Amino acid sequence: MYQQNQLVELRVDRFVRERLAPAVERASVPVTIEAWEVPDEPVPFAQAVAATYAPFAVGRPWGRPWGTVWFRLTGTVPAEWAADPDDVELVVDLGFTAGQVGFQAEGLVYALDGSILKAIEPYNGYVRLRAAPGDSFEVFVEAASNPDVGSEFVDFVPTKLGRKSTAPQTPIYTLRRMDVVHRDREVWELIQDIWTAHGLATQLPATSPRRASLFAALDAVVDAVDPFDVHGTASAGRSVLAPALASPAAATAHRVFAVGHAHIDSAWLWPVRETIRKCARTFSNVLDLMDQDPDFVFACSSAQQFAWMKQFYPKLFERIRARVAEGRFVPVGGMWVESDTNMPGSEALARQFVEGKRFFLEEFGFEPKEVWLPDSFGYTGALPQIARAAGADYFLTQKISWNESNRFPHHSFDWEGIDGTRIFTHFPPVDTYNSQLSGAELAHAEQNFQDKDRANTSLVPFGYGDGGGGPTREMVAAARRTADLEGSPIVRVATPAEFFAAASAEFDPAPVWAGELYLEFHRGTYTSQARTKQGNRRSEHLLHEAELWATTAAVRTGAEYPVAALREAWQTVLLQQFHDILPGSSIGWVHDQAVENYAAVAASLEGLIAQAVAALGGGAADGVVFNASPYAVDGVAAFGAAAPVVGTDARLERDGDAHVLSNAVLSIRIDASGLITSIVERATEREVLPPGTRANVLQLFRDTPTQWDAWDVDVEYRRSAVDLTELDSLEVVADTPERVGLRIVRSFGSSVVTQTVSLAAGSRALDIETHVDWHERQRMLKLAVPVDVHTASARSEIQFGHIDRPTHTNTSWDTARFETPAHRWVHVADATFGVGVANDATYGHDITRHAREGGGTYSLVRQTLLRAPMFPDPEADQGEHTLHSAIVVGGVESAIEEGYRLNLPVRPVSSAPVEPLVASSRPAVVIETVKLAEDGSGDVVVRLYESHGSRATATISTTFPHTGVTETDLLERETAADAVSASDASGATVSLRPFQLVTLRFAR
Repeated sequence: MYQQNQLVELRVDRFVRERLAPAVERASVPVTIEAWEVPDEPVPFAQAVAATYAPFAVGRPWGRPWGTVWFRLTGTVPAEWAADPDDVELVVDLGFTAGQVGFQAEGLVYALDGSILKAIEPYNGYVRLRAAPGDSFEVFVEAASNPDVGSEFVDFVPTKLGRKSTAPQTPIYTLRRMDVVHRDREVWELIQDIWTAHGLATQLPATSPRRASLFAALDAVVDAVDPFDVHGTASAGRSVLAPALASPAAATAHRVFAVGHAHIDSAWLWPVRETIRKCARTFSNVLDLMDQDPDFVFACSSAQQFAWMKQFYPKLFERIRARVAEGRFVPVGGMWVESDTNMPGSEALARQFVEGKRFFLEEFGFEPKEVWLPDSFGYTGALPQIARAAGADYFLTQKISWNESNRFPHHSFDWEGIDGTRIFTHFPPVDTYNSQLSGAELAHAEQNFQDKDRANTSLVPFGYGDGGGGPTREMVAAARRTADLEGSPIVRVATPAEFFAAASAEFDPAPVWAGELYLEFHRGTYTSQARTKQGNRRSEHLLHEAELWATTAAVRTGAEYPVAALREAWQTVLLQQFHDILPGSSIGWVHDQAVENYAAVAASLEGLIAQAVAALGGGAADGVVFNASPYAVDGVAAFGAAAPVVGTDARLERDGDAHVLSNAVLSIRIDASGLITSIVERATEREVLPPGTRANVLQLFRDTPTQWDAWDVDVEYRRSAVDLTELDSLEVVADTPERVGLRIVRSFGSSVVTQTVSLAAGSRALDIETHVDWHERQRMLKLAVPVDVHTASARSEIQFGHIDRPTHTNTSWDTARFETPAHRWVHVADATFGVGVANDATYGHDITRHAREGGGTYSLVRQTLLRAPMFPDPEADQGEHTLHSAIVVGGVESAIEEGYRLNLPVRPVSSAPVEPLVASSRPAVVIETVKLAEDGSGDVVVRLYESHGSRATATISTTFPHTGVTETDLLERETAADAVSASDASGATVSLRPFQLVTLRFAR
């Protein structure tokens, strides 16, 4: 039977290939083609239609990399065709390659009046002309000659295609076809019947009677269809197969909620401008498919992509708006983009939801209740609380299925964040967000589902992404045929909301996963493209400053609050937190633009800060500094401005070949090679460094991952460490009572590193500025700090708190976590003593345990400063970088304070002193954000959190008149009082659980 079934498969495959597929077209005629090549960047339709076109022909090359060619097509539907207008189609092949479907040429088809008809992609190459026999037509095709950078995934060869300036200027495509076609719908339907039946049969057990009956029916189809009269006998073939497709599914069959979807990366192997066009193409396909099928539903995340349609394709956007109102074009996710979640700062990740949900509410009156992040590279343990605070009830991703080492134990579960907040979460067991609803995919979803003991429901996102055009009519046909089919999961096209309502109802209670969802893959994304990461970090803190001082100026002086400028800056920063931009995994063009955008954001925000400071009394007195940190700095109150009080206890001494930097808190010894041999806390006489070790050691590693160059760091890198100890020069650069410091220069390979190591009076932190002129390739640079504490875990700052991660390797889960993300600091400690390592732009770290000379263990903390991957950007990170680090001696509270100090340095301004608007009475209760309310009311919004991981009660005092305080969600909508225990005209008392996030709104 097995051999017979194989022969039937071969027979059916050949019959479809040679007889049925060609017969889908009853007839075809070529169109008349003219072309105009756009000189540089894309132009709108109005400009293109007025251009001068020249005759063009099939078989000619067209399109340099990243170019655009407009084709004008004219023709007449042959009068002799007995065709329904819906079966008259334009079929276009732009010269599609065998590479990935969304990573190559694409086209958007316009009617003569400028309205968009549909898009053209490799597996979606038709446009319904709705023309009757004898009708003439004229359409325009905007064809994008995007190079297929994605095909380089096979071997990750460095490519020049990632920048226009380095890409070749010769055509890369050859036009293959532009015809008008009379489509035979019945033959097409027969092909879909066969595809579904064959796909199901191949997934059933070899001994299954159902499998045997399906192959018998397929064999009978070939007999029923006359190969010399396919058009006349296709219906007979369908009739033969109909009983097999009508046999109902088992009552216990797995239930699949199929959601139309197109995962469109907002930038990746193409620039942002191309993403905008990809969205227009895909969305036009979706709208056309909705016109064809009233049951089709499509879910689309990323408010940014909707906003682009509103800005650049307003008529298309209005068509989308109409389908949203019907509940068929469904906004999901509630975020501005599908962002990375490891690296965006606290307020930035909150603003992803604020901006995203605000757009959906303002434009559609619709609020998504699910977080939709299928492709981000791991998920912060702070996300459950942030999502719930934004009004979300559910979370979806499938990326954890990419784990290299461990299989996640659930597909549906409650995910618990660092503060204890839980959110119902689903990982689609189909293990893809680009399903075609094939028999193999549906069978995999059913067989792979981990929670069969208590649930039977999963979600399958279907559709080609990244410019592949989204769901196709073939996929919709597959869904229809598997709605109730014996041997197959039961497929229902539905919205995400319908799925989550059904799936969550299956559990009482659901299993719980606590902590982050760490992706055991793509660990290099914490470091690649350092300029992008530095731009993000700097922009986040400039936004904090701009909102703080603009709010202070508005409340104190009545100055206008710069709503539009702040929102524009936020939206730029949020866009660039997309999960292929901030992680550093895009082509060079994307990162060049990101750096330019960050510079523009910085210029804008510096201007806003200057205006606010001027309104608050600029020019009144010298020697005043503005402190935007939530902690006092040099006697200047948090969120205030005053003259600093600087200590004078810094000392620099020579001890033989060594230099000793000291103040009243620390004593640091630096040897003749410029490395730190001792850090002593003077009050306790506790030595930070383990015996026989040195700190501030720059280490160079080979960085040649097995795959995914910009994405991955493989653990084998640890075998190739080279300590950079050779010294070019060492000199004193500061020797005052306020600060002492040394400059250390080293050369290695083709690079030079200049470090300034300094200690300020009264400080618990040794500052390290590392300037690297970096010209290595496939190397990684780390900064190592050994710490003499015996501990099994380390703390790393994440959004609104920190996470404890094991530093041992007891389990495979621990072993896989060999590179981890952190925000402004990491910290290791024993029961009585701790040390933090802070940074101003570094996210990647590794923290390990090692045998200590004399017994016990010590902890090695390393910051991952730079990488130099060759794909997809062969110039990644080349050039100059300046990074700031600090070794801070003290508890976790000292690390938190130092992290803010490094990232929010005081701002010297000629100004009168400024009293803070708000203050927290407890260091553990950190005020993260001070801003005016989004609704323009003038109310002051204060976002705060508990930072130490313990319960805390604090007074949030105010120095401005207000009429009351309410707790709100992130969208500043009032919620039931939870944290506020008392309030009056002077402020409010809050009682917080560990890592609790609270938003307070003070009415004015």
